[in-house]
Amino acid sequence: MATVIMHRKVNIVVLGVDESIAACCKPGDIAIVAHIDGWWNNFIDPSGAIHGYDRPYASYKEALWAAKAAAEYGVT
Repeated sequence: MATVIMHRKVNIVVLGVDESIAACCKPGDIAIVAHIDGWWNNFIDPSGAIHGYDRPYASYKEALWAAKAAAEYGVT
């Protein structure tokens, strides 16, 4: 089940194994997705398009910190 963390009025959505960004997120949200190669941060723009960084983070804590920083600076 997805976990939602509100930071600076931005939803940071941590997705479970079988959950999709499209099903759990809306424009303006940041999704954190665990994958075999690390933790990926994805940003849902106002049109619903999904963008992300070019590399994963090694840990959940790093991905969460980066998502909170992005929320602080309005990078969604």
